[in-house]
Order: sequence, then C-alpha cells, then structure tokens
Amino acid sequence: MTEHEHYEAVVVGCGPGGAAAAARLADHGVETLVLERGTQAGSKNVSGGLIYAEESAPYTIDDLFDGFRHAASERPVTDYYIHNVAGNTVKTFDLTDLHEHDTDWCDAVLRRRMDSWLQKQVHEKTSETGGGVLTNVRVNGLLREHGEIVGVTCDELDPIEADLIVAADGVNSELAREAGLMDWEEPEEWFQGVKAVVDMDPDVIDDRFDIDADEGVAHLFSGDLFSDVRGGGFCYTNEDSLSIGTVFHLDSLVEQQAEPHELLDALLTHPLLAQWLRDEYHEREYAAKLVPDSKKVAHEEPYRDRLVLVGDAAGQMQAQGPIIKGMNHAVAAGALAADAFVVTRGNAHPEAAGRRYAQMLERSGTMAKLRPRRYEVSRSVGERESVTNAVERVLESPIGSLAVGNPLSERLLKRAYNSPFLVSMLPDTKTGYVTLPSIIGEERGRTINWDSEIEPPTLEERIGDLTYDTDVGNPHIELRDESAEASGAAVTACPVSAEDFGGGCYRTERVKTNGTEETLVSLDTQPCVECGTCAIVADTEWEHPRGGKGVEFREG
Repeated sequence: MTEHEHYEAVVVGCGPGGAAAAARLADHGVETLVLERGTQAGSKNVSGGLIYAEESAPYTIDDLFDGFRHAASERPVTDYYIHNVAGNTVKTFDLTDLHEHDTDWCDAVLRRRMDSWLQKQVHEKTSETGGGVLTNVRVNGLLREHGEIVGVTCDELDPIEADLIVAADGVNSELAREAGLMDWEEPEEWFQGVKAVVDMDPDVIDDRFDIDADEGVAHLFSGDLFSDVRGGGFCYTNEDSLSIGTVFHLDSLVEQQAEPHELLDALLTHPLLAQWLRDEYHEREYAAKLVPDSKKVAHEEPYRDRLVLVGDAAGQMQAQGPIIKGMNHAVAAGALAADAFVVTRGNAHPEAAGRRYAQMLERSGTMAKLRPRRYEVSRSVGERESVTNAVERVLESPIGSLAVGNPLSERLLKRAYNSPFLVSMLPDTKTGYVTLPSIIGEERGRTINWDSEIEPPTLEERIGDLTYDTDVGNPHIELRDESAEASGAAVTACPVSAEDFGGGCYRTERVKTNGTEETLVSLDTQPCVECGTCAIVADTEWEHPRGGKGVEFREG
C-alpha cells in the first residue's frame, strides 16, 4: 500500500464555510490542513454580499472569530428596502421587519478583505495543532482505497489522506461532483449573480443614502427593468464603495437569451440609481458567480465516506424572494461538520461523522431554512404552467390593476413582503419577480425624475480591468460539442461573452462545410471569470484552473 501524508482533517477552501470548519476543528485540537486554490483566500470568491448572524443559528461567524465585524466586514445593514419598478415609476416598501426577523446583526462584506482576514486567523489556529493553510493549491480529485474515499489529490502536491475531508470548495465543487453528490444538469436549479463594485467616498455614501458613518443600507429591485428575466437587483453600501448587482434564474437567462452585463447596465443606468451615483462612476471590479438554489439542491445527506460538503458545495444558499442568505449557513454548516467529527472520533465507520453532520443540520433547523417544506407544497401547484398563466391573466386584467390600486392593498402588500412565512413559499415564476412588482410600481408608485448621466464600462473594458494569471497551454474548459444547438446558449449566458462581442469566452461563427453552412461555437478561456455558467448551459468539460492561475479578484 502506498504511503501518503496523513492529517486528521483536510479542509478544501478557505471561504466562510471552510474557515469555520477549520477553526472549530482546531479549537477541538484536531490536526487540520486547509488547502486554498487562490493566491490568497478571497481571490477566487465573489458574493453580493451580506453576511447574517441569525439568532436561531447554532453558530455565527463572530462566535468563531473574535473581532470579525471590526476587522473583516464593511458596514452594518440598518435599513432595508425593495423597489417595485415599472419604467420610471417606482413603489418602495420598507423590508425592515423581514430583514430583522431572526437577525442579531447583518453586515455588508467584500470577499477579498473578509476571506483573507479569515485565512490569517485560521492559519494561526490550525498551526497550533500541526496543520496550517496552504494557498495556490488546487485539489483536483478524491483519493480512494478499495473504492472508499480516504483523501484528496492535488495538482501541486502528492495525495493526502485524512480521517475527515471537508469540501468547502464553492458552488463549482469538483469534489461534490466526483463523489456523485451534486451535478450540473438543470439550469432551473441555479442562479447567476453579476456584480460591479463601485467606488464612492464614505462621506458621500453617508450623504446620498442619508445614513450615518456607522450605518448601511440594502436596496433590492424587481419589476420590468430586467424585461421578463426572473430575478432582481441589489445595491449594498460598503465602507467606501457600493456593491451593485443582479441575480437571475439561470434557466430564465437562457430562455430570454438575455446578456448578463446588459441586465446589470439596465440597473446601473435606471433613474432611481441616479440619485446615488449622480454623474460620477468609477467601477473598481466586475465579477460573476453561480448561486445554488437551496430550495431545490441543498443536499439533505451531504456526505459520502469521509467526505462532507459545506456551503455552496452542498447547495446551502437560501434565495427565497428578498431573502438572500448563504455565508451564514456555510459558517453554521462548517462548524457543525467539525463538531460531528469530534463527537464521532474513534468510530471506525467511514460515514460516522457524515451521518452525525446530517443529523445536526436537521436538528439545528438549518435544513428547514434551506429547504422549507411549505415551498415544496406551493411549488407543486404554483409552478404549473396552467396556474401561472391563469394568475398572469388576472393580474394583467383591469381586475388585477384595481386590486393592487385599492387603498387597502398597500398595507396588505407591505405585510406580505415582510412575512417570512409567505416569502419562503413564493413560487419561482415570472409573477413574483416581474408581473406583480411591475403592476405595483405602475399603480402605486411615484415617477422618478432623475436623469442618469453615467456610462458603464464596456464588456471589453471590464475584462481588461480584471487581473489574470493565464495558465498558458492548460485550458480549464474544453468544448465537447461546438454546435450552436449544444453550446450556443453560453454565448449570451456567459457574463464575459455577448452575441456581438468577439473578445469574450464564447462566440459564434458561420462556417461552410461540404457546401453547407452552419453556426459553430468557439471558446477562449483567457477572459474566464470561473463562474461555471457554461458547465450547465453548454456541452463542456469544466474544471478549475490550477492553483493561483486564472482570474484573481481584488474585491470579490
């Protein structure tokens, strides 16, 4: 039998879930090695992003890391609004009640700053137990012995054995897929998020958003500004910047052939944002990622042999209407996975820790938040095409306009928007994202008279401003089928590609072969932001670049 280096625990990825798992393992005295693919934790990560501390959660990030909020986050979110948009007419509801439900605190974060700080804390903790954090290491697979998962393999290191393997390697987890626990089959199971980090002085933020220096605000947007694509937009105040972005159902993006960068620009140039952006616009960074829809993919048994999944790798991203929570669930899951290993230490069964981890997720209430049973019930009826069409016809009729315009409706609508119970069972249809918000805006809104004077960067400029260390000669994506039928959707769905832009990852061209002409798709991986979109919408062979290679986010 081959001798391999052995650790009690190996954690793959040093985002919030991996950091929580590693810190908790180290607190228990477990020898823990953390392997991070980026040059620094956070250099490969993107988030909206708000991190919550829920009162009912078994763990919060400040439980595990003293001083987190002071050292690693941006602004506390003290105000929360949703804007229902119909052209230049907007109706705004205060979502404070929903936002503060089960919430101890909520902060805006930028992943590079946050994750790099977490990495330092984790390295200190794990070094004390004989481990540490290694960066620039891509874990490329699972090590098996007699068919059982016993460790990991890496591009840069020899195979490593472990009694526990924590896959915290993100939404595009290769370990979860190799273990057969997750797949890339259905676009309806995923969202795509695209974000711009926009430079703004702290005192200007305070003035334009009418907040104090120790306050922050979250704005959400829905309605017709994104045409018929199911999803919405957000604007969060950071310490000296804004995070402005969009999140859409991936199947809707494909169906509408919408281009992500244009949808982002539709938000950036809307008159509502002109009151905050004015004529000054400097985009620090453009980024994108996939987001799992936990209602459909959060794994109820996220383990196999010695492997456990946490965070996005396990589909643990709660996106239910205006509720968007992921990092807090990753933290709780990572800490629970560590506890599960400790209480089963000495048990010879390879799945002992995994089974206990799944039980802890259920008993802590985490799974009930990620996969609310009432959504399963409402989905069985509310997402039927015949039901959706009937509801749409009523809403778009004079009866629907009359009902929404009724003076009593405003109070009812505000209560509905602030009801965790109703929000958690909202069907994923055009009705909730587009039709109803548009009618609310039209019937109850006020006209926005600001004129937008900003010109967002072009896609070429955005790609040019990103930092890349291209792995020359080692493309991490390969097209298996270059036909437009199999892979053409990537041309519009990829956030760094577009139908009329030849400088992105994907493009089409007309080719004559044997007297016939057909449309083929070609691929250039150099401008890739590693979001994983094309792995779902195109026929590709997809893997992460080697350690430290590819895109490096400065903000995240």
